[in-house]
Amino acid sequence: MRILVINGPNLNLLGLREPEIYGSATYEDLVHYIETAAAKLDIIVECFQSNHEGAIIDKIHDAYRRKDGIVINPGAYAHTSIAIMDAILSISLPVVEVHISNIMEREEFRHFSYVSLACVKTIFGQGIAGYVQALEYLKYNFCS
Repeated sequence: MRILVINGPNLNLLGLREPEIYGSATYEDLVHYIETAAAKLDIIVECFQSNHEGAIIDKIHDAYRRKDGIVINPGAYAHTSIAIMDAILSISLPVVEVHISNIMEREEFRHFSYVSLACVKTIFGQGIAGYVQALEYLKYNFCS
């Protein structure tokens, strides 16, 4: 199984950005954590991070017929990007949305995610462990 993991804006600043919300793990720590878990699950994983909406959309399009699923943490784009939602709807891949923080316990504008409307599952509030939960969900529910 081949999974693309997309991380959106500001996730490159993990460990620096609001550690009381996002924890002290750096983005490099996150990638290592995902790659280690994926190897144990016999998943080939590619991690990608961008602060640019268009680059994220291009990566989603590129995954069509090349990947078996996507894990996406769209960051703040979850709450603003109909374009990312449409990109996900345009491909025939299962996508799991992940948020490190519990978006339902944060500001009200974070409670709704356009991206979730195109996803098979949304995981939030589990810290970086949510990424592994997403990988497991795709493997055990969509393994080809």
